[in-house]
Amino acid sequence: MGWSYAPWGELDPVEAVNLRWLAGYRHLRCFNAEVAARLREFFAAPGRLMEGAEEAGDPIAVLPVLFHLMWRQELLSDLSVLLGDRAAEDGR
Repeated sequence: MGWSYAPWGELDPVEAVNLRWLAGYRHLRCFNAEVAARLREFFAAPGRLMEGAEEAGDPIAVLPVLFHLMWRQELLSDLSVLLGDRAAEDGR
């Protein structure tokens, strides 16, 4: 077919770990519209990941929705920094 490709390099190791983590939350089963609305409201302005999760409800129930929104790029974060309780979301 005449196609070719050129490797552009590797992902930063921290970004790769973060993307693999978020990929686990890509499925629609991780989505809850009510929780997502609360998260979008909180992260309309930049804020800390765990602060937003706690504000939206029980973090055990909220974090899968938060990570799903991050996978879909509805919520943004600096993926060059390891995701954790101190990570900041940029919102949109």
